[in-house]
Amino acid sequence: MPYLQASIPVEERLAEVLSDALMEQGALSVSIEDAAAGTDAEEPIFGEPGMQQRVWQQSVLTVLFAEHDDVKAAVAAAAQSVGAADLDFELTSVADQDWVRLTQAQFEPIEISPRLRITPTWHEAQGGAAAELRLDPGVAFGTGSHPTTQLCLRWLDDHLRDGETVLDYGCGSGILAIAALKLGAGAATGVDIDPQAVAAAQANAEQNQVDALFCADADLPEGSQFDVVLANILSNTLRMLAQMLAARTRSGGRIVLSGILEGQVEELSALYAQWFDMNAPVYEQGWACLSGTKRA
Repeated sequence: MPYLQASIPVEERLAEVLSDALMEQGALSVSIEDAAAGTDAEEPIFGEPGMQQRVWQQSVLTVLFAEHDDVKAAVAAAAQSVGAADLDFELTSVADQDWVRLTQAQFEPIEISPRLRITPTWHEAQGGAAAELRLDPGVAFGTGSHPTTQLCLRWLDDHLRDGETVLDYGCGSGILAIAALKLGAGAATGVDIDPQAVAAAQANAEQNQVDALFCADADLPEGSQFDVVLANILSNTLRMLAQMLAARTRSGGRIVLSGILEGQVEELSALYAQWFDMNAPVYEQGWACLSGTKRA
């Protein structure tokens, strides 16, 4: 059967509470998306360590209703229940589809390098790559499609040494820690503030038959240091965590930072130069990856 889809622009303060209210009014599903997605004003939200999870300043709720639902009444009731004024929305009809197949079709194998590939589990293993990650999109950030993740994966492919210990701070799906082990790391640990991400990362590690440790920051042993520290988060968090990330990197070890926009490179590089000899940045699609070696 067809469905009715309402697109409702909302401010940040209303996005989550209105989503809950719409579900209470009989919506089949609600997703929150960046109102500026696909434009230069797009705002990446990763749920990075050290910061409270939030949504976009201007969002769009995509709400699915059954064909014969009174959408106008449901939206009005939901808005009233959260103390919002009348909300404008755009209503379209959506044909019934094989939603699982449609979602899967959006995620094809990703060739990161000649020896590193990410393959969703619904695709057969491709063979040929020395390291193939079996990874599905899920509740945690990090499917390998975003430029920031790919920059970090390519750094690992090019620079990781056999037997090194790796910390992936803000691990999301665990993709970087898992890739590090596939590429020869001696041990890999992932940290995230989201318990769902930790659980998803552990499941992904088991699926890839690697022995990685995923935990909350508080569970990291005090004073533990690593040969390589990866932080694929956002610039504000990288500023806040700079001293801690430096302390987690052993002398002579290396740090890899991503989630940085081109215009933020100079500031972040100068900040981390207090502890590291910084390399030239690497860029992709407006994003940058910084790396450096910790001085004794």
